[in-house]
Amino acid sequence: MLQILTFLMALLHPYYVSVTEIKHDAKSQSLEVSCRLFSDDLETALNKMGQGKVDILNPKNSNQINDLIARYVPQHLKITVNGKPLMLKFIGYEQESEATWCYFEVVGVRSAKNIGISNDLLYAEHEEQITMLHVTVGGVRKSTKLDNPERKAVFQF
Repeated sequence: MLQILTFLMALLHPYYVSVTEIKHDAKSQSLEVSCRLFSDDLETALNKMGQGKVDILNPKNSNQINDLIARYVPQHLKITVNGKPLMLKFIGYEQESEATWCYFEVVGVRSAKNIGISNDLLYAEHEEQITMLHVTVGGVRKSTKLDNPERKAVFQF
């Protein structure tokens, strides 16, 4: 009975979770960044940018979606490596069920001993927003969870 009640409560109370993955590729000296956001929440955030109604699943203008994502994510995701701020270069996005994966890259990152992250993606949309961070350097993966309004984390390698 308790399991059924827990399941029903989960259906009635949605979860707001995004995932940001950062991987350092020593061979190409780059940082690969991917963000998994629920598509409806991302659409809400992009609509607030004032470019008209956004439909990620059935875009009328994919260039508009690319432009909006390329502007939205770097406004809410800031990364420093070894104390130096990085500029994210938008690569593209893809749909996965109810989520959108957004891809970015930073070239010219030789080493990553210290990675600082400030991430408040979708925080304005949901007070209950949770962000999972996964950072991989030299094959070592470290993770943490940020609960809105907490937005900063530092990873040492």
